Amino acid sequence: MRFHDLRHTSATLLLGRGVHLKIVSEMLGHSTVAITLDLYSHVTPTMQSEAAVAMDELLSQ
Repeated sequence: MRFHDLRHTSATLLLGRGVHLKIVSEMLGHSTVAITLDLYSHVTPTMQSEAAVAMDELLSQ
């Protein structure tokens, strides 16, 4: 396993657990969150679904 593979796995797991994009971006040393988002956007479908559920719960109160 290459070092890059470990970086990628770590970032994917952290984003999947809901760690803020800015924090993950800083940990990876990216100059902008846009770079992180471009590289790890495959994590966002689950995050988008969870955000929709959270918004529904908020609005249903």
